[in-house]
Amino acid sequence: MNTLNQIIVLLFCLFFLNFTYAQNSKNQARNPIVVIDPGHGGKDAGATSRNGIKEKDIALGIASKIVVLNNTLFENPLMLYLTRYKDTLISLGDRTQLSKKLKADIFISTHCNQAINRTASGTEVFIHPKSEIQADESAYLGFTIQKGLADILGIKNRGIKYGNFQVLRDNDDSTATILLELGFLSHTDEAIYLSNENSQYAVALVMLKSIIKFLGL
Repeated sequence: MNTLNQIIVLLFCLFFLNFTYAQNSKNQARNPIVVIDPGHGGKDAGATSRNGIKEKDIALGIASKIVVLNNTLFENPLMLYLTRYKDTLISLGDRTQLSKKLKADIFISTHCNQAINRTASGTEVFIHPKSEIQADESAYLGFTIQKGLADILGIKNRGIKYGNFQVLRDNDDSTATILLELGFLSHTDEAIYLSNENSQYAVALVMLKSIIKFLGL
C-alpha cells in the first residue's frame, strides 16, 4: 500500500467536499455525538505482534487521529469523545456508561485481531442483535466503514458478524454500535502497516469520512 499517495488523494477530495460538510453541519440542531472506544489499555495490551506491536497502541493512535482530523479538516461536524485518551485501562462498564450518559448516536470500539493462521488479514465488524432496528443501523455503519477502508485503502473486508461483547450488548438500543477489528497483528505486513503513523492517519480519515457519510452530513 502506498500510504503517502493514499493520503494525497484523500486530502485532494476533501478540498472539494469540505464546504459541503461545513454547510451541512451548521444546519444540524446539534452535532451528532460519536464515542470512539480504543480497546484495551494500561496493563491490558491486547493482541501483540511478533515484533512487539501492541493492539492497545494502534487502537488509541487511530482514535486520537480521528479527533484531530474532525477538528482540523472538517470543522467539527461531530461531537467526538474517546473512552480513553492515554494508555490507561478503563472498565468495559465505564466505556458503555459514557456512551449512555452522552446519549451517543454512534459507538465504535476499535481493536486489532490475531489468529493462528498468519495469512489471515483484513477488517471484521461485530454487532449485537439487540433489536432489529439497532442491528440494522449498526450493520450499515459497519458496512460503510469497511467499504471505505476496502475501496480507498485496499484493506480486505471480512464482513459483519454477530458478537456477544459487553460493549455491544450494554449500549442503548438507539445507538448504532459496532466493534471494529482493524486488522491482524499476527499478519506481519498488516501489523507494520497499522503501526505506521501515516497509515493511521489514512485509516482515521477514511473512518471519519465513512461516519459522516453514514450520518448523512
